[in-house]
Amino acid sequence: MEQLDNIDLCKGTFVAGDQLQMIFGAGLVNAVYDVFSKYTHTENMSLTDIKEAGAKKHNPLQIAIKSLSDVFIEIMPGILAAALLLALTGVLNNLEFVQNNATLYAINRLVTIASAGIFDVLALAVCYSATRRCGGKPIPGIVMGAIMLSANLTNAYDAAQGLATPETLSLFGVSIELVGFQGGIIIALMMGHVTAKLDQFFDKKIPDAVKLLVSPLLTVLLSTLLLFTIVGPVRRTLSSWITTGLIWTTENLGVLGYMLFAGVQQIIVITGLHHIFGAIEAQLIADTGTNFLNPLMSVALMGQGGAVLGYLLLHWNNVRDREICIPSFLSTLFGISEPAIFGVNLCHKFPLIAGCLASAVSGAYVYLTHLTALGFGTTALPGLAIANPANNGYVNYIVAHLIALGPGILFTVLIGRFSKSEKEKKAQEKKLKEIPAVKAEPNVVYSPVKGKAAFITECSDPVFNQKRMGDGMVFMPEEGLIVSPVNGPVLMVFPTKHALGIRTEEGTELLIHMGRNTVSLEGRPFELYVGEGDTVKAGQKIARMDLKAIEAEGLSTETPVVITSMQPVTVQNTGTVNWGDSLMTITQKD
Repeated sequence: MEQLDNIDLCKGTFVAGDQLQMIFGAGLVNAVYDVFSKYTHTENMSLTDIKEAGAKKHNPLQIAIKSLSDVFIEIMPGILAAALLLALTGVLNNLEFVQNNATLYAINRLVTIASAGIFDVLALAVCYSATRRCGGKPIPGIVMGAIMLSANLTNAYDAAQGLATPETLSLFGVSIELVGFQGGIIIALMMGHVTAKLDQFFDKKIPDAVKLLVSPLLTVLLSTLLLFTIVGPVRRTLSSWITTGLIWTTENLGVLGYMLFAGVQQIIVITGLHHIFGAIEAQLIADTGTNFLNPLMSVALMGQGGAVLGYLLLHWNNVRDREICIPSFLSTLFGISEPAIFGVNLCHKFPLIAGCLASAVSGAYVYLTHLTALGFGTTALPGLAIANPANNGYVNYIVAHLIALGPGILFTVLIGRFSKSEKEKKAQEKKLKEIPAVKAEPNVVYSPVKGKAAFITECSDPVFNQKRMGDGMVFMPEEGLIVSPVNGPVLMVFPTKHALGIRTEEGTELLIHMGRNTVSLEGRPFELYVGEGDTVKAGQKIARMDLKAIEAEGLSTETPVVITSMQPVTVQNTGTVNWGDSLMTITQKD
C-alpha cells in the first residue's frame, strides 16, 4: 500500500471489503485500465474494431441480427416482465367488476403503468445497451435514447396517424421534422453504435484536462445532428416506401399479397418502420367500415408465437430455454411479440423464418375467408373483440390463428431437425446423458471436459503458465461440452461468455477460461447454460464451446482451470480424461 501511494500518478489507495482500490486523475484511469487489460487478455473486450474484425467472415444480415440479439440480452428480463403484466392488464380491463371496484381499478391502473414502462422507453434501453456493447460509455447512450423519446418531439405514433403535426425546422436549407422515434429499435441500435464510435474518437483526441467536459458534449451534439438530419429522414422515407408497397400488394395481388404482408409484417415491426399502419387502418375503417390489415397483423404475430413453441419443443430439456420461451409465447397470446422476436426467434434465426412462413399460410386463409376487423389497435386474443362477425368472422378469426400457430410449431421443428447447429446441440445433449454422476468430495476438482489434461505450466498463455492467476490445470477438449468441476455458486460470467468463475462450498474460487484470446470472438462460439448467482453441481452442464469455430479463427481451444483464490493444489491425474474425473485436490490455507 505504501509503495503504491508513492507512485506519482496514483492519488491514493484504500481497501473496501476484499478489494484494493486506487485513485487516479481525470482521464488517467482509462489509460491505466488499458495497460492492465493487456496483462489479463481483456483489452479487446469492448472495442468495436475487434467486433468488426471478427465480423468479416459474416454477411451484413448475420452481423445485424447478431448485434440486435446481443443488445437485447440484458434488457430481455424487463421486457418479459412488462409483457406479462401487459397481458394481465389487458384481461383486467375487460372485466366489469374490476372497473366498478375502486381498489381493483387502482391495482389495474398501477399494473398498466408498470407494464407500459419498458415499452415506452424501449428505444432508450436499446440505445444504452448498444452503446455499451459497442465499447462506448453507457451514459451518452442513455442521453441519446432520451433525446429520441424527448417530450419536445411529436410522438411518432401520433404523427403517423395524423393526430399531431410535428414542427419543421430549416437547418442550412435542410428540412428537419421534430418527430420522436418511439418503436425505432433499429434506429436506436444504429445510434448506439454511432454514439459509441464518437465517444471513443473524442476520448482519444481530446486532452485529459478538458476531456470530461468536451468529449460528452461533442458526442451528444454530433449524434443528435446525425439523428435528425440523416437517420430520421431516411427512416421516414423507408417507412413510406415499404408501407405503400405492402398496401399495394394486398390490394392488387390477391391471395399472394395477403401472404406477403402477413409473412413480412413482423420483420417490419423489428425495424420500427410500422408506425404508419395505424393511420392506414383508421383510414380503411373510415372509408369502408372494415379493416383487413388487423387480422393479417394478428396472424403474423401468432406465427412467431408458434415458432417459439416449436423451439421450446426442440429444447424442452434446457431449463434456461424454457424460462424464456414459455413467457415469450404467453405474451404473444395477448398481442405482444417483442419477447418472442428478440428473446428467441431472432437470436436463433430459423424460428423467425419458420414463423414468417406460417404467417404467410394463415394470410392466405384470411384472404379466402374475407376476414376483417371493425377496429384496430388490438390483436391475438384481445383482438377477437373487434373481429367482424360477418362471414363467420369469429370462427374464422380463431381458425386463422390456429393455422398460424400450428405451422409455426411444425415448420420450426422441421427446420430445426435439419439445421446443422441444432444437430450439434442434440449431439451435445446426448453426450451429456453419457456423463457419469459425480459425487463431489470437499476440496476436489473434477474434469470439466473430455480430452487431454496437463499441468498449468504447459499452457501456452504466459498469464496462466506462470501462475499469475493461480495454480491449476490446462485442458485440450475433444468435445465442446463443459461441465462444472465443483459444487458451488457461479460468481461471475464474462459478457463475452468465454470465461466464468465459481466458488466452491469450501470457499475456494476458480476460473474456467475457454480457449486462448477467445474474448475477441464476442461470445459467438459459446453457449452458457448458467448465469451469475446460479448454484451448480460437479458434472452439471454449464457451457458449450464450438471447437471448430474457434479453430477457424486461428485460436487455441485450450481451457485452463485455475484457483484464483491462490490456494495450492495437488494434481492427481493428467493425460486422457473424461467429464467428471477426479483431477486435483485443493489445500486450504490456515
